[in-house]
Formats: sequence, C-alpha cells, structure tokens
Amino acid sequence: MAFDYKKEYKEFYLPKNKPALITVPPMNFIAVRGKGNPNEEGGAYKQSIGLLYGIAFTIKMSKMGDHRIDGYFDYVVPPLEGLWWQEGANGIDYSRKEDFAWISMIRLPEFVTESEFAWAVAEASEKKKSDFSQVEFLNYDEGLCVQCMHIGPYDDEPATIEAMDTFAKEQGFSPDMDGPRRHHEIYLSDVRKCKPENLKTVIRHPIKEP
Repeated sequence: MAFDYKKEYKEFYLPKNKPALITVPPMNFIAVRGKGNPNEEGGAYKQSIGLLYGIAFTIKMSKMGDHRIDGYFDYVVPPLEGLWWQEGANGIDYSRKEDFAWISMIRLPEFVTESEFAWAVAEASEKKKSDFSQVEFLNYDEGLCVQCMHIGPYDDEPATIEAMDTFAKEQGFSPDMDGPRRHHEIYLSDVRKCKPENLKTVIRHPIKEP
C-alpha cells in the first residue's frame, strides 16, 4: 500500500471547516516561483504546475529505473499547494489577480535529499527534453498557523479568511505574513473535474502573539 500523506497526516490536509490552531513542522517541497494571474491560459502559473509534476513523478517512478534512492518508499504524490501574496497589499485582494506573486509547491517525501532532487531535475530535463531550471528545492518552516477547510469557489475564500482572522484574534494572536511565511493554500480537488461549489481547499495563515 502506497503511503498517502493526506491520510497519514490528516491534521495538515483534512481539517474541519472551522478555524483551528496548528503548528506545522518544517517540510521540503518542489517549488516554482512566479507572478501573475493564475487563471491566465498558458500563463506562468499553469506552466509551473507542469514543471512540478514533471519532477514529482520522476522521483516517484525512479523505482522503475536504474537509479536507486536511499530510503525510498512507495507513496501517493501529495497535493498541489501554493503560497500567495501581493506586494504592498495588506492580505489578499482577489480583485487584483494580475498582481499576485506566488510559490507553487508539491511536498517531497522525507527521503529526497537536495542531491537526489538535483538528480531528478537532470533526469526530467533529459527524458522530457524540457527546461526545469525554474524548479527549486524549498525547505519551508511554517510554524504556528490558523487553519481551515474552505469549501467552494476560490473567489469565495475571503469569508473563510475573515472567520480565520476573527478566530485568531479571539485566541490572542495576530497575522504574521510580513516575512517569509505567506497565505497558504492546499488544493484537494481536481479543478478540471470538480464543480466550483464542491472544491476543497485548505487555507493556512501564519500567526504570532501580538
């Protein structure tokens, strides 16, 4: 049975649709940075997703080739994630999608070192005859956050975020998104197959004591 991060770590991937506090440990990711509207057809964001999955499946399917990764175990590729922000904005303004800066990410299994990641990039570049130079190995230490499952269209997220902010304030915390920690989304639904009203997205906001 392949290891499934969503099932084994439900506290990170399957929260309730009510805000709650959570402390997230450091994790390693395949990552691509970019700017612009994520809905732009053929745009940078959609291209980044292809790059991420190219590396993710090169690592997952390494078991079928000659390269052996120390500590490898079979696993389900974790869901797509994203860090989002807008320079000069307080929070996220969904009416200004063209101003988004983002880091698109997929979690890496613990056995993937930076050297094995470099192998995967070289292997994917050779096999797929594509440029993977934008892809990076990212260690993200998220720490204390308020988290909630958002069900519905992405443009309806502000209501969920407002509930999260209110909850955090009631617990004695304030937002902490001025540094490397950002508005974080984890996409549990396939947007190509799922009705907008049924989309499931984990939303996390880093917080701190005021």
